[in-house]
Amino acid sequence: MVDENFRELERELGLFLRRAHSASAAVARHVHPDLEPAAYELLALIQSTPVVRASDLAARIGVGRGTMSRQLSRLAALGFVARRPDPEDFRGQLLSLTDEGRSRLEGAQAARRTYLRSALGDWSPSEVDDLTRQLGRLNGALTRARERAGAAPDEFPPAG
Repeated sequence: MVDENFRELERELGLFLRRAHSASAAVARHVHPDLEPAAYELLALIQSTPVVRASDLAARIGVGRGTMSRQLSRLAALGFVARRPDPEDFRGQLLSLTDEGRSRLEGAQAARRTYLRSALGDWSPSEVDDLTRQLGRLNGALTRARERAGAAPDEFPPAG
C-alpha cells in the first residue's frame, strides 16, 4: 500500500475511535452514571466468559494488571461483579457478573444494538457481515503487531 492509503486509514480510524469512545461513554452511563467507558466492554467480556480470571481478562483486552484491578474494584463496588478465590491459584480470583450487573449490561447492550441498527439501517446484512469480518481481521493484525513488537498491553508499540 502507498503511504496515502495509510494516512487516510489513520484519519478514518482516528474518527472512528473518537466516536467509539463517545458511544462507549454513553453506553457506560446507561449501565450506571459513574461507570467508566472501558468498564462496559469489561462487563461484556465477563458475561461472555463466565468464571474468568482477572489476569486472563487483562491479557485479552490488552491492559496491565494494575489497570484491570482498578476497573474490577470499581465494578465490584457498584455490585456488578462478584469475585471468588480461584481454587487452582490462591493468588487469583474468578469473576462473574452479579444479577444486577447482568441486568444492567443486557439493558445497555439492547440500547447499543438499537443504535447500531439505526445507524446502519441502509446497509445490507452482507455489508454488516463484511464489516464485522474486516474489523475482526484488523483486531487480529493489531494484536499480532503488538506481540511482535514486544509492547506491553497498555503501551504503544515502537515504530519500525
